[in-house]
Amino acid sequence: MPSPVDLRNISRRDLLKGLAATAVGAAVGAAAHGYLYERKHISVVRETLLVAGLARAFSGLRIGFLTDLHRSDTVSHEMATAAVDLLMLERPDIIMLGGDYVTFGTGRGRHFAGAAADALAPLSAPHGVFAVLGNHDDDRDIPAALTAKGVTVLRDARTQIQINGAPLDIAGIRYWTRKLETIERIVRGASANLVLLAHTPSRLPEAMSLRIPLVLSGHTHGGQIVLPGLGAIAAREFPVIAGTARREGTTIFVSRGVGTVYIPVRINCPPEVALLTLQPAEPVNREQTDALR
Repeated sequence: MPSPVDLRNISRRDLLKGLAATAVGAAVGAAAHGYLYERKHISVVRETLLVAGLARAFSGLRIGFLTDLHRSDTVSHEMATAAVDLLMLERPDIIMLGGDYVTFGTGRGRHFAGAAADALAPLSAPHGVFAVLGNHDDDRDIPAALTAKGVTVLRDARTQIQINGAPLDIAGIRYWTRKLETIERIVRGASANLVLLAHTPSRLPEAMSLRIPLVLSGHTHGGQIVLPGLGAIAAREFPVIAGTARREGTTIFVSRGVGTVYIPVRINCPPEVALLTLQPAEPVNREQTDALR
């Protein structure tokens, strides 16, 4: 009798490919729908985020959040601009971008750097557009292309802006920045009104340790393939796969993103852009957090 497969030893890429093959073999119609329709049907997700310690000056502040564009041969200019148009229709006060603007693993990531920036160029908001890099983004072409379009790219850096007379700190970390002491150095001296842009939600434990009140992430694609009864198997490694969660004093929102990676299919996991409305919340103690879980 063959030994059972240990999913922990399978890479996310191989697991996605295997799941896609299984989905196609078991339900060709569902896979075709995921390729022809679902991956292109971008929705607007509107969430109210309760943020501990947030100044009243930011009550009602609307953040437009777009991530994981993955501009490539399979994510067209039309798909990218559709996401941008949807977000701009929401008229956000500030816009934040979560990384993976191209799919670098194809060997053509740099080729699409300019195309991704062109698609994002219409993004504008009264308080600016801020971005971090994902694991598919290089450290030269993508930042240069985004900066040329007026986007502030935060690479292990923090900036502060004033809104309604109060300071809002925005920190952005690279995908590969993982050490607690490095992240602590980046956020040291920030105001209580702090947003951390981290491409992967895997940085949630560090954010909790540093009492960062709000984290915005992508990277998971919501699992990209969500199977009935099994869920998003390829994304189980992440503390939050999609949507909003609160862990002690930290609120996190994880977007399903716009594009696809490795395979151009989404099943039960449509792409999205998000409009996030901030509201102050009382600090959550450990007993309340355990109840929420």
